[in-house]
Amino acid sequence: MPAGQFGHIALLLFAFLATAHILGHVFARLRQPRVIGEICAGLFLGPSILGHFAPHISASLFGSGTAAQPQSTVLGFVYELGLLLLMFASGAETRQLFGRDERRQVTWLATVGTGLPFLIVVAVGAWLPLQPLMGAANQRSALLLVVGIAVAVTSIPVISRIFHDLKILHTRFARLVLGVAVVEDIALWAVLAVALAIAKSGSVPQREIVQHVAATLIYLVAGLTLAPRLLRRIARARWNILAAASPIGYLSVVLFFYVALAAALNVSTIFAAFLAGFAVAEANGGEALESLQKVSFGLFIPIYFAIVGFRLDLAHTFSLTILSTFMIAACALKLISVAAGARAAGFRGLDAVNLAIATNARGGPGIVLASVAFDAGIINATFYTTLVLMAVLTSQAAGAWLELVLRRGWPLLSAQPTAATREPQPETAPQLAA
Repeated sequence: MPAGQFGHIALLLFAFLATAHILGHVFARLRQPRVIGEICAGLFLGPSILGHFAPHISASLFGSGTAAQPQSTVLGFVYELGLLLLMFASGAETRQLFGRDERRQVTWLATVGTGLPFLIVVAVGAWLPLQPLMGAANQRSALLLVVGIAVAVTSIPVISRIFHDLKILHTRFARLVLGVAVVEDIALWAVLAVALAIAKSGSVPQREIVQHVAATLIYLVAGLTLAPRLLRRIARARWNILAAASPIGYLSVVLFFYVALAAALNVSTIFAAFLAGFAVAEANGGEALESLQKVSFGLFIPIYFAIVGFRLDLAHTFSLTILSTFMIAACALKLISVAAGARAAGFRGLDAVNLAIATNARGGPGIVLASVAFDAGIINATFYTTLVLMAVLTSQAAGAWLELVLRRGWPLLSAQPTAATREPQPETAPQLAA
């Protein structure tokens, strides 16, 4: 690669990374999810703003036609690597969040709050007008699964970051919401992997579609049960020189092995990265995992989210009708379902409202869902824009509501629903300064 071309690519990476961190910091100071600022950085650099108001500057930065191919290839690689590292970190966080407390409440909230909206979408799928959302793969079954996931999904990274910023991460309310998000993530990423297998199958024989789906399910079961135990033994083996000499290098090798194996089996590499993080979190936790996550969230993941925003073209792919219709329907279905699950778990009044609004935040998983489904040709550009904007807006709404609850001094949870005598006092957090 010529030095001039390399320098131009370095300039692009500088622009994406610097803008993403600056706007991410601004949004964090405004008590908004950092990821929203990173996406806005891409919106600023992309066709929605810079390309629209200063097309000559945009063309000189990003090129056009064949001139844009080298930088597009590099940005595409960084985008894919950032996505893999994000899913790896999400899988690791999922493993660390598993606990034995509040199982009954988490089960009700996850089963009803997640399962009900997903099953309703699938049940009425034959009557849903999905053609305006259809991608190049032209697979209605895969699209229906993606719509069901989009309605039911909850964000672990964004909602946990909101809890951290509001200083309520230690509370039972946070444990309940994150426990529900853990169960949702595992189930819904498995469904997405099946959708991707269907989309990849295209017009091939039914037998091969069944093989793709079966390979995905086998990979899922092995990744959740056998692989963590095997990796735990490998990590502690005396002959494992890499794990002892370079723990971060060993984690990277595990990630790339999972991804390569998944690619060979025609399984989604994104799902493979999630399972890799899930498997190594317990066996290889601690400083190595924390260091890898710091590098990922400091370098590759902000660029990934910035490129997500960069790919949005609000002038040509934004539909207010589709956004408003889908967002109102999806949020109403999710909020009602979680509220019903909360009531079944014994929660009432404001408790159920708080749980419903917190779990309605789509955040990072909603954005990843949009990216993966769009890249696979399951959804079109308009629905991609819709899903990204819905993830941003629902995350903002959840953060704003929880801040209001704390500012007013209202309880997050009024009491333990099944054993009030053990927790008689309302669960509150320190009030925020006015």
